[in-house]
Amino acid sequence: MSGRATGTDAVDPADPVGYFLEDLTFHGKTDRTRTAYERVLRRFEEFLSDPETNPRGVSVAPSEATHRDCMAFVHSLRGEAAASTVATYAAYLHRFYAYMTQVGAFDANPMTLVMEEMDESVDKDPARREIDVPTMRSFVGSIRHPLHRALVVTLLKTGMRVGELCNLDLRDVSLTDPELQEGFELGTRPALDSRPDSVFVTADAAVGEPLNGEVRTAANKRKRDTVIPVDDELARTLKRWLAVRPDGVSEADPLFVGTADGWGERVDPETVRHIVEQHARERGWYRTGGGAAENVTPHYFRHFFTTHLRDRTGDRGVVKYLRGDVADDIIDTYTHNWGGQVRETYEANVFRLGV
Repeated sequence: MSGRATGTDAVDPADPVGYFLEDLTFHGKTDRTRTAYERVLRRFEEFLSDPETNPRGVSVAPSEATHRDCMAFVHSLRGEAAASTVATYAAYLHRFYAYMTQVGAFDANPMTLVMEEMDESVDKDPARREIDVPTMRSFVGSIRHPLHRALVVTLLKTGMRVGELCNLDLRDVSLTDPELQEGFELGTRPALDSRPDSVFVTADAAVGEPLNGEVRTAANKRKRDTVIPVDDELARTLKRWLAVRPDGVSEADPLFVGTADGWGERVDPETVRHIVEQHARERGWYRTGGGAAENVTPHYFRHFFTTHLRDRTGDRGVVKYLRGDVADDIIDTYTHNWGGQVRETYEANVFRLGV
């Protein structure tokens, strides 16, 4: 075949990596992004084609790779690359397979199982850079771009994961500001009916699966749906973002969409990581090759949220609820008394960022 399909015909490219990289260009991704993907994916191709490195002992095409082949590749990276770099390479591979499966070129995504076994880093609880609230307040104040600031403030104020951030739609955010009521379809989730000024984080988002009419490229890792309060600082930040937000190209109406590459398209975790890295580097908080103990990443903001809110409240249960980590019996307690236990505790103790 020619490698391109029309309509609903199956896609059967002779060079799957080249096909994917070409589509990245069509989607408006930068040369920098394309080069980063090409470096990782061509290295993966070489790994599969070499019987000396592939666990099966034979040359394997990317379309034939199993989860064991992918795990072996990821394992081969450890020891020569920082844990954060290994996680980034795995995310690139996951995005490649998710896309090729979505367009019909591949039958399945072997990276799904691999990613389920990986966290943001190999070390579940690494020692991390210590940043106090005044210093973080100064960092946030230095971010002028409305999208960048909204992404960082939302991560800091909610403690959600980067994939959960990217999966937010307008229907997931309830803001009572009257100036926003006419222009946006906000907070239409039934779970938000009696919970104004809050954000709903679903546990249902999965890679390659449709949600609100859009196939998702990032997964949410929550054990249960969670409703997180939105305080006045986050509300103001989101209002400023919505004032300049491009119309989304997806009918799902993503909350966060691109303002440069992928104009109007839902932002993805790679984009958010790049934005955070950009600002962290300017602050001296990120170094190529540095690990979780040194670099400030989107996952660092989840750590910051957890540490500071837990220390202020002394209530591990509320913090676990907000993080989406708790079991059914505990989460039901907070769900039924959300206003009394969750919102009041959160608003009385959440740190101020000066925005």
